[in-house]
Amino acid sequence: MAAFKVNGKNVCSEKNQKLLRFLRDELRLTSVKDGCSEGACGACTVIIDGKTCKACVPDTDSLSGREIITVEGLTEWERQVYTYAYGKAGAVQCGFCIPGMVMCTKALLDENMEPTDDEIRYALRNNYCRCTGYVKIMDAVRLAAKILKKGEIPDDGDPNWTIGNRVARIDVAEKVLGTGKYPDDFYLDGMLYGSALRSRYARARVLSIDTSKAKELPGVEAVVTAADIPGENKIGHLKHDQYTLIPVGGLVHYLGDAVALVAAKDRETVEKAKKLIKVDYEVLPHVHTIEEAAALDAPKVFDEEDSNVCAHKHISRGNAEEAIRNSKYVISHHFETPWTEHAFLEPECAVAFYDEDGDVFILFCRPVSTSDQTRMFTSSGNR
Repeated sequence: MAAFKVNGKNVCSEKNQKLLRFLRDELRLTSVKDGCSEGACGACTVIIDGKTCKACVPDTDSLSGREIITVEGLTEWERQVYTYAYGKAGAVQCGFCIPGMVMCTKALLDENMEPTDDEIRYALRNNYCRCTGYVKIMDAVRLAAKILKKGEIPDDGDPNWTIGNRVARIDVAEKVLGTGKYPDDFYLDGMLYGSALRSRYARARVLSIDTSKAKELPGVEAVVTAADIPGENKIGHLKHDQYTLIPVGGLVHYLGDAVALVAAKDRETVEKAKKLIKVDYEVLPHVHTIEEAAALDAPKVFDEEDSNVCAHKHISRGNAEEAIRNSKYVISHHFETPWTEHAFLEPECAVAFYDEDGDVFILFCRPVSTSDQTRMFTSSGNR
């Protein structure tokens, strides 16, 4: 048990836990974003005794007598300054990293009202942003410093959004102040927590899945495998060839492929239950590259398919031969593009609930809701 202050109020954590979990799960301070849970991304940055700290790192038992500030603890003046500065600079896009950036900005400007570019970079060094490229965030820090020093916010906005004028995003305030909610920020009464047991191997056949001990653990409400899916167990864009949950006899195709799902009354019970699920694998040779997959003797990546060719598509737009023939320069070479992950900080999660009419609502962080809706219908046996 530890007693400390959060945003000027005395609080007490009855159990030892990560500060991030205490702030979010018990105090419901959801401006403190959970991007990685392992001290890498900086989305959960708070200020402890004047210094920035990633909230997912310290345990609450180490914080007795300390004073912690989150975005919710900013003064009204600071809220106005940072909202204006980040909005005016165009530093906000998806917004997930921004509360952490604001905390870094505050910690810097509380000590140094005229930071150099190198000092700004150093203050932001532990915080990732995938959207803006950091240039506009640095602009926001500089602008916030000028406003704090002058003591006045410029009156240069355009409330009428006149065509041709620059305006800030309409959602700047909620993203700067952390009041906008992402799916991970929703806490519902009686909410269960779910998580997937994932494959420890990149390519292996599942021989058996034993969930009996996990189901017996107090607090566990459900353990689901492929055998429990009433509809189609495969999804995909070009073709439905990827398992939602790997069935017994099926192949896992990457490290982390989902094998089973656990739903329980709290996060701790979910993690305990996952460790009680026993999965037997037959580990198989990996297929690392396109060239390996194209080899005549290559093992089938999807063993129910005839080959490792996913699909044949012929695309023709314009007259390529004519364009090349009439070009002043023609360069022939072998080009390759890398596999690229979008690297968003927001965790992929969803919250599902029944409304008062008995309809199911699902909140999730995906840009194409219609395709996910289709997958949910087909997996549940509906069309």
